[in-house]
Amino acid sequence: MNVAMPANSSQSAAADFAGALNYFFNVCLYLLVLMGFITLASSGGLDLPAAVIVSTALLVRGILLAQRKTVAISERWTTPLTIAYFVFFTLDYFFVSRSFIKSTVHLALFGVVVRTFSLRRERDHLMLAILAFLMVLSSAVLTVDSVFLFCFAGFMLMAVATFVLMEMRRSACEASIKARASNDPMAQRKLAVWLLRATPALMLFILAGSAALFFVLPRMSGGYLGAYSYGTDFSTGFSDHVQLGQIGQIQQSNAVVMHIQIDGDRDGHHGLYWRGTALSMFDGRGWWNPRQQLILEKQANNNFEIPPFGTGVLWNAARADDLGAKPKTRANVIHYRVLMEPIGTNVFFLAPWATRVTGSYRLLSADSGGAVRDLDSEHPIAHYEAESDISTPSPNELSISGNDYPPQVVPKYLQLPTVDPRIRSLANQIVGSGGNNFSKAAAVEKYLKTHYGYTLQLLRTPVKDPLANFLFERRQGHCEYFASAMTVMLRTLGIPARVVNGFRSDEFNDVTANYVVRAQDAHAWVEAYFPGYGWQTFDPTPASNTGTPQGWGRVALYVDAAASFWREWVVSYDSSHQYVLGRSAVNQTRDVWQRLRIFARLRYAAMLRWARRRQERIEHSPRVWIGIGLAIVLLSAGLRNAKWIARRLRERWPALAKARGPEHAAAMWYERMARSVERRGAHKSSTQTPLEFVTQIEDADLRTRVAEFTEAYESARFGKSTEDAERLPQLYEEIESAVTK
Repeated sequence: MNVAMPANSSQSAAADFAGALNYFFNVCLYLLVLMGFITLASSGGLDLPAAVIVSTALLVRGILLAQRKTVAISERWTTPLTIAYFVFFTLDYFFVSRSFIKSTVHLALFGVVVRTFSLRRERDHLMLAILAFLMVLSSAVLTVDSVFLFCFAGFMLMAVATFVLMEMRRSACEASIKARASNDPMAQRKLAVWLLRATPALMLFILAGSAALFFVLPRMSGGYLGAYSYGTDFSTGFSDHVQLGQIGQIQQSNAVVMHIQIDGDRDGHHGLYWRGTALSMFDGRGWWNPRQQLILEKQANNNFEIPPFGTGVLWNAARADDLGAKPKTRANVIHYRVLMEPIGTNVFFLAPWATRVTGSYRLLSADSGGAVRDLDSEHPIAHYEAESDISTPSPNELSISGNDYPPQVVPKYLQLPTVDPRIRSLANQIVGSGGNNFSKAAAVEKYLKTHYGYTLQLLRTPVKDPLANFLFERRQGHCEYFASAMTVMLRTLGIPARVVNGFRSDEFNDVTANYVVRAQDAHAWVEAYFPGYGWQTFDPTPASNTGTPQGWGRVALYVDAAASFWREWVVSYDSSHQYVLGRSAVNQTRDVWQRLRIFARLRYAAMLRWARRRQERIEHSPRVWIGIGLAIVLLSAGLRNAKWIARRLRERWPALAKARGPEHAAAMWYERMARSVERRGAHKSSTQTPLEFVTQIEDADLRTRVAEFTEAYESARFGKSTEDAERLPQLYEEIESAVTK
């Protein structure tokens, strides 16, 4: 029976539902803005004042929303505030932030705060959603970290819910025929449950479609947005002018700088130095290099060949054999791939000695120290491959190298300013009166490693001579002091030497087979020149060991593996990655098809062998196989006609039971009747008598029919009445018809 709802009750229910819809929409819009701000804040490009102001505003908005209160800025204040901030935007761009991106981010954040507290019209809600998207877009420019993926997923989840509710509100307002309102108190909860179910499903469909388009559509350009992101202080250690103490600042950071994968290295057994710049000129407080660049010629397949700087040969000098140097043999060549973070430097970090660099860059250069730089401003360094010959001569070979230095090496790498005379005395004291150049260099390296301490604590006040202060007063420092001290002492001994800045790391991720290089791995070491063998590496800094994390530390390996995949296959996904992915897909498809063909051919051959063996057995014992064949035919016929056979048996069973006597027929029909009544919920237990079973049936009509059936059953079963046994089928049909009503 339908009950009419009063008009005022219907209007109240409609108002409640509209209010719930509007509240859910405001909550989702608030969470959308919050996720956009979290995404922007996670990029690390947000200054503290802006973060505090916006966080406070969003916190207040969240509290008011939870209490279902509304606080709105008056419209007469909104316009003047906006005009005033555009004036501040100009000042911010030219005097405060001095960056277009930062000042634009500040403008977007100001719009978020103002719009959050001035939501009156539909366009205000839409503008706030657009500002939330702009925050996510800014984060995409400011960071390439994998945290962005998780923040973006949360933002997309809230965006789907927000725009679904926005469309529901718009459709409800514009509909000419209003939907019938429900006075169900669970309507709000049902709407919330529906959103919780539908929103993740829609988001997954969107992500799947977007991923397909991302990987399949042709890539016109690729790489990091590093050209637009903020520079970091990492690159200060790799410039052409480095003051003593700068690498100590870099080594305070645990941020990942690059991942390196060496072909064939699955265990991390390579302990290599990754050269950045070699610095030759020293003024007592810092090192620098003259600005001399050689443009490298680009060859096929994006290859750039690097001159043999390891032999000390300059690009405008004769080959190594013309200078009396023994040409190096390519005895131990490695190929490796580097995935580099956008750290604000144009230096390629290469293992000594690099012979080739491969990457999607238009213009590269090299200097006399072997530093390779990217001169293509449109393609900052992100992903590159390289080959290096890491073979080194033995100590015995270096011991007999002599002092026949090329004329290009002596004036540049023996240059010294006025240094503390104690440094020269200490060098002579360490090496003694005899020995060759290699033994002298090894002695200075060992002395510094064993007589001085390592620390990252910087000097609180500048000193006039930082090198003398390190050697004779403080007696502890970081790698830059050790390398500078050894280089200066070698030069006082007449051995050409230079300081090299780069990275040194033995942290190996055995999940991805990548070396993980962090900012704290920034390092300085020494290269000394030996005629005939070129520049050789010495490291006077006390050694440290990172290795592969164990125990709970291995969790970080999987996090790093996910981050590495995100950077290489999403952030820096370009045409070369697309080519590799397509080629891999084609090769795998071809391999699968080939395996299927081989499998089908083998199965076909096995079937032929089986058929031949069966034929031979049949020929030798025909009677047995004829009998087996007939049995199979009969069994197949029985299975094909199983339903017909079962029906015939059911038809014949009462006749057979009747032929055996009325008591057998009564038992069979009573069993069938009990199963039929059980479908109505009346179950007969084994301990009940037939009369007790009748009393538990609730349906009066059915109980009457079962009672009549029970009376005939007992007469046929125990009185052997043939007449009552013949009535049982008809009574059963009446019960069956009553059950199915």
